[in-house]
Amino acid sequence: MGIKLKSPEDIERLAEGGAILARILDELEERAVVGAIPQELDQLAQQRIKEAGCTPAFLNYAPGNHEPFPAALCLSVNAGIVHGLPGDTPLADGDLVGLDLGLVYQDAYYLDSARSKVVGTGSPETNELIAVTKKSLELGIGQAVPGSTTGDIGHAVQQYVEGEGFSVITQLVGHGVGFEVHEPPQVPNYGRPGTGDTLEEGLVIAIEPMVTTGDPAVTTGDDGWTVAVASGAVGAHQEHTVAVTAAGPRILTQSK
Repeated sequence: MGIKLKSPEDIERLAEGGAILARILDELEERAVVGAIPQELDQLAQQRIKEAGCTPAFLNYAPGNHEPFPAALCLSVNAGIVHGLPGDTPLADGDLVGLDLGLVYQDAYYLDSARSKVVGTGSPETNELIAVTKKSLELGIGQAVPGSTTGDIGHAVQQYVEGEGFSVITQLVGHGVGFEVHEPPQVPNYGRPGTGDTLEEGLVIAIEPMVTTGDPAVTTGDDGWTVAVASGAVGAHQEHTVAVTAAGPRILTQSK
């Protein structure tokens, strides 16, 4: 499947769905406190998505020959970077939690967004990691204009992250989104300016820096889904669905 550009009308529908997704993530972020049960957060996500008349994008998603994903919410803790399965272990003070959620709006439009937060009181390094990851996402989004390239986005993310003393996860990438969970092109968080796919007006992409305090190598857990930093160092993940428009980048999953 090649790159599928979105019409202005498509982008407006995506923005409507993105506002719903942002609202649900706001609530999940508020509820991710000391003692919260990840499975209950997943149940809340499913409930809120249903109440909004939408469908979870990740629940039962089965890429390739993979087993279906059994939750709506990817919840990753500490060394977990993405695709974590919500379990029954309560969140503890100091945990770094990643909340990654997708939904389908009007049975046609796919939105994807993620946030990382510290539960309770985090260490200075963990708080800095999250701040750097958020800023790198902003810098990556700033490159999402017609005529730029995916390499421009990746370079902006990587240059900033490494300049702050952290590491970009290179085994995982962002992606096109909008009509499916994952679409072309791939959007790496590293690269050289002017390389990769050229961004066109109407392209919608998920830009999602994944950053760690240590070595960037990752491994997949025994559950077949959770991708974690192999060294055990903590990792943070921030993601927005972004439309490339003539007026500049448009964040479709932004909280109001």
